[in-house]
Amino acid sequence: MERVFVSGSGSGVLGEAWRTCVGTGRFSLALRQDYQESLALVQREIGVRHARGHGILHDDVAVHRTYDAAGHRGTAYAFTYVDQVVDTYLRLGVKPFLELGFMPQALASGDQTVFWWQGNVTPPRDHAEWADLVRALLRHLVDRYGIDEVRTWPVEVWNEPNLTHFWAGADQEAYFRLYETSVLAVKDVDASLQVGGPAISPGADDWWEPFAEFVTRRDLPADFLSVHAYSSGPSQHVPFGVYQTLRGPQHLLDQFARPGKILAGTALAGRPLHVTEFNTSYRPDNPVHDTAWNAACLAPVLAGGGEHADSFSYWTFSDVFEEEGVPASFFHGGFGMLAHRQVRKPTYHLYAFMARMGQEVLARGVDHLVTRHAGTGQVTVLAWQPVGGTDDPAEPDRHEIRLSLPVATPLVERTPLVELVETSRQVSTSSTSGGSGRVFVMRHDVDELAGNAWAAWREMGRPASPSGRQLDALHEASEPARRAYSLPVVPTADGGRVDLDLTLGRHGVTLVTLDPVRDETPPWLDDSRILGRTPSDKDDA
Repeated sequence: MERVFVSGSGSGVLGEAWRTCVGTGRFSLALRQDYQESLALVQREIGVRHARGHGILHDDVAVHRTYDAAGHRGTAYAFTYVDQVVDTYLRLGVKPFLELGFMPQALASGDQTVFWWQGNVTPPRDHAEWADLVRALLRHLVDRYGIDEVRTWPVEVWNEPNLTHFWAGADQEAYFRLYETSVLAVKDVDASLQVGGPAISPGADDWWEPFAEFVTRRDLPADFLSVHAYSSGPSQHVPFGVYQTLRGPQHLLDQFARPGKILAGTALAGRPLHVTEFNTSYRPDNPVHDTAWNAACLAPVLAGGGEHADSFSYWTFSDVFEEEGVPASFFHGGFGMLAHRQVRKPTYHLYAFMARMGQEVLARGVDHLVTRHAGTGQVTVLAWQPVGGTDDPAEPDRHEIRLSLPVATPLVERTPLVELVETSRQVSTSSTSGGSGRVFVMRHDVDELAGNAWAAWREMGRPASPSGRQLDALHEASEPARRAYSLPVVPTADGGRVDLDLTLGRHGVTLVTLDPVRDETPPWLDDSRILGRTPSDKDDA
């Protein structure tokens, strides 16, 4: 296999698009302990910027309240749960990405709902009252959190109005009216608040040009554009789950790029693009989400998606999620990168690996991303096995990658202690010479066997409600395989190079960090004598 030569000259910046936003279950679920503990873990190990989910105006949040008692009749707004959720987000370092929806029942024009929790998806019976609701929500947030803070929270109008499940009749004209009412209400609160849409699903490219024409003709704000991306086909239902045909990662990247191509030459060309939902499958009960294949499929998407979108939001960070009802089993194909009780899935590790990458990109390939940390010079490699979709051959059990990497090789200054024992026996060719000549390598692996709690759960017999002992085992099984070693540095005119050879397991994703060794081994140490054996040269016998 030919070795890939990685230049020491940077080729770009990795950026933050991959973790600018993450998806979440409906708004009120943030009141739950498991949800909050899961988000806290994500923030410690990944560090997302925004969270976006449905239902801030759903009746279980109870913002829109009508009253008719004691001669008083009207509408009031209550923000008790809104405040608790937003306070939790901000305490954990997450900003809301606000989605305006769904329709409060007292304001709805019909009874059509979606999901187990019955989000109403009909237009408002009174658009002026809807505008009042939107203004009341934004004014409250500004009053409580300050205009400078709320200006950093994007406001998205509705969710997938091109689908009849999410917007009655998928009525484009009715959505455009809702969009106009909503964005004008947002701007009434403050003209600098960021508002956009249309949050359409895959396969709705025929909405882009009419949307662009409508907002241009009506001179409406569209500070950003939003779209969703999935790579799965029709559902094949089984009890409490589905299987679906799947396409490879390039299909997702093509979806990220499509709005920009369609809107080139329109008034919306160049607007920021947020992919506010993406994943392999669009179903919350597809077991592919729990697997190592899911992580390997999404690795090139995280590595390259920032070339096409300002953010792309993994749907979702946690299995605390109830679109199809309360899950019937611990692993159930949930969207989350975390299962319940903070059990890490392979896709979670992909995100945690990305969080350890440097900002300076040295190389991108079909199976690797190489970066460097500007402050420390640490070189970091994310590698993965390329995967295909349903119609492609099955991936082999091994995937090999060979890289030639530039590394820093600073000289090692002798310590006074070493100078005092200059005549002592030298036990290592790499320990006290003028330069370390080696790099320390730390490797983390996730694949079909390593870092794979779902595989362990399957071997347990798929317990629907794991016991405490089983949960402990799943947490242990979810840990990546780790290995520490060192490699020699070959001196070059610009510093040095290291040959890194990697063999990945099936559906493997690997993180490798390389740091120069500053060897501080005292010259009298001899690891071969740990068992008390006499050194072969008898110099101190």
